[in-house]
Amino acid sequence: MKFSIQPVLDSEEYQLIPLQQGDFESVYEVASDPRVWEQHPNKNRYQREVFESFFKGAMESEGAFKIIEKSSGEVLGSTRFYNYDEADNHIFIGYTFYGTKSWGKGINPKVKKMMLDYIFQFVDKVHFHIGKENIRSQTALERIGGQKIGEEEVAYFAEPTRTNFVYEIKKENHS
Repeated sequence: MKFSIQPVLDSEEYQLIPLQQGDFESVYEVASDPRVWEQHPNKNRYQREVFESFFKGAMESEGAFKIIEKSSGEVLGSTRFYNYDEADNHIFIGYTFYGTKSWGKGINPKVKKMMLDYIFQFVDKVHFHIGKENIRSQTALERIGGQKIGEEEVAYFAEPTRTNFVYEIKKENHS
């Protein structure tokens, strides 16, 4: 891999900053609301000890970000790049979550666009794992051009394996 999966990404409204160990409390504050995880395959991530494992996995991925609203400096959530496949020239974007006050405001499509604009300089396809019951995220991804291409069992870091749909956006279809 000859590119960084953890750059600082910037738009007018939002900034993705590489996640650091010292970010735990500010990110957990957003993640500690059970509603954030309602449709997620691992619904208990709002519990501190479960989120500690999730955060450890994020740090070890070396591709995780905190999502910042520039006007307020507030942490809105987290996302990451992971599982780069050099042979097939694709990477995953995922493990994304936002606090409920960020829902329905068009933030996620703007953040995904920043990530896609950056990563499509280096890969041809981006894949996404989405829990089979996570209708909210499936709909959000379809709105930005994601196509469902399969399903697979995903082994989460220190969490149970769950069935996920795999979605794909191809570079030539990204605008």
